[in-house]
Amino acid sequence: MGYEAYDRYAAEYDAWFIKNANVLETEAALVARTLENAGKVLSIGCGSGLFEMIMQKRYGISVSCGIEPSVSMAEIAGKRGMEVTIGTAEEVCAPELEGRFDTLLFNGCPCYINDLQKAFDNTSRFLRSGGRAVVIDIPKESSYALLYNLAKTLGTWDHPMLQGVCPPNPYPIEFVAMANWRTTEEKVECLRRSGYSDFRFMQTLTRVPLHSDSSVEEPSEGCDRGSYVAITATFNR
Repeated sequence: MGYEAYDRYAAEYDAWFIKNANVLETEAALVARTLENAGKVLSIGCGSGLFEMIMQKRYGISVSCGIEPSVSMAEIAGKRGMEVTIGTAEEVCAPELEGRFDTLLFNGCPCYINDLQKAFDNTSRFLRSGGRAVVIDIPKESSYALLYNLAKTLGTWDHPMLQGVCPPNPYPIEFVAMANWRTTEEKVECLRRSGYSDFRFMQTLTRVPLHSDSSVEEPSEGCDRGSYVAITATFNR
């Protein structure tokens, strides 16, 4: 999978979140809840460092190290104070990072990782003994993913089938076209095969996409109704 869209439209990524401020705050609240007592965190697919900046400024949670395949995104994250290693989760080789982290954060990136199993296998080397992974993404079974997959199939948000259904400011179609959403169970199984166990779940964005930006939503336990779901699992080295 290429990352040309993120290199070309890096600024649009942040701009979308700014237009959907309540969605941003809702997702950030979920990330912050999962990073309580997280220790030293490595953000896999950190993108522009937007969420990491929010974690520091609003929640006092430091996430200063990241891995990101898009050079344009990494440059923005660097300007926000992050130390970013360029590379994909599947292939990145950074001996200096091995065994240094208590938590691996995969926030919003699993759907853009081509080989998720290989990514979990490869990045586990960065964890200390007893470390954990926090995997947050849109589940394929959720209302958001169903809507996104329809837009992806149609190739546009401007279609009669989506009138009155999609949010006022939908996610850029360039990013939708690149994504491969997986079910929660698929992600759990990949983690399990990589040596993770003790799975816990939290969710948010429980409203339909049309109304999800109407107010900020607090995260809740479970994975049965949210369009943004966090899986936390412990690595058994």
